[in-house]
Amino acid sequence: MEEITNVMEYEEIARQKLPKMVYDYYASGAEDQWTLKENRNAFSRILFRPRILVDVSNIDMTTTVLGFKISMPIMIAPTAMQKMAHPDGENATARAASAADTIMTLSSWATSSVEEVASTGPGIRFFQLYVYKDRNVVAQLVRRAERAGFKAIALTVDTPRLGRREADIKNRTCKICKLHSVLLSQLCFFSPPQTSDSGLASYVAGQVDRTLSWKDVKWLQTITSLPILVKGVLTAEDAKLAVQNGAAGIIVSNHGARQLDYVPATITALEEVVKAAQGRVPVFLDGGVRRGTDVFKALALGASGVFIGRPVLFSLAADGEAGVRKVLQMLRDELELTMALSGCTSLKEITRSHIATDWDPPRSLPSSKL
Repeated sequence: MEEITNVMEYEEIARQKLPKMVYDYYASGAEDQWTLKENRNAFSRILFRPRILVDVSNIDMTTTVLGFKISMPIMIAPTAMQKMAHPDGENATARAASAADTIMTLSSWATSSVEEVASTGPGIRFFQLYVYKDRNVVAQLVRRAERAGFKAIALTVDTPRLGRREADIKNRTCKICKLHSVLLSQLCFFSPPQTSDSGLASYVAGQVDRTLSWKDVKWLQTITSLPILVKGVLTAEDAKLAVQNGAAGIIVSNHGARQLDYVPATITALEEVVKAAQGRVPVFLDGGVRRGTDVFKALALGASGVFIGRPVLFSLAADGEAGVRKVLQMLRDELELTMALSGCTSLKEITRSHIATDWDPPRSLPSSKL
């Protein structure tokens, strides 16, 4: 494999290596895929305002998330069925995250169990959760995650129904579901449907609870002492409700643009959510991050860190654990360089004044005296 110089290059390698059905499942978005493109394009409309003549000989990228110290504000988002990308699947991702001293979030639809991931060695891990109609299933999953040493629950709240992913419908992705979730199959819960649509849509429609509401966030707090991150917030209104209902943190996410098309890019929605949270809980960004410059922009807009999803899947497909390690290292190196060139030596020094967005009011220049 020739030298990889940036995260985006892994996607083309993955496209060539993976069966079309699998690549499409990982890469596609909902309907017209406008939000999928916008998740990337919106970053390009944010420009830097670098400060010069700052001593940047020592740069500190360490941060703390829910009390856990990590090496950088770049973490791994939950992505489903990673063994479709590589035989080692989530276990390889867990080892790479641990080596990078950062957090991995394991999907409810993982192809490795929480116990298997825990057995890969030490590491800070969160567990992503959907709320199913059968609350006993939810309670079992949470208890298993707790016993396996997972440190937080990332509750996904933007999926009362599955978005319309037309690539999956064309590919009849019900065949993919035969690589079904280890976690759910072990609970005798998951049976891949044989239908004319994407298959996955029918499964979700049948099992995920459409009545999910804020009262269920409260209920979840009664069955676990783990902090709960609410994943899928895009508005100030919901950010305020998340805080009021006891969320330990908020993840600004549009589900990788796989749910409702024509919602804003997460980087566009971020600042509104941060302002509404008023510093009472940390706010994280998930979606579209492909460069260290993207990470810096998110931090400048108030994020406490970012989660990456597809870059992990594509690098895993291309080169297994080594690929995921390389992605994390490249993003770390790019963030460090961006901080140096912007005149920031620690994350707390990254401020809103370091960027200019296309929604900012025009800056007034001081008038000069003649």
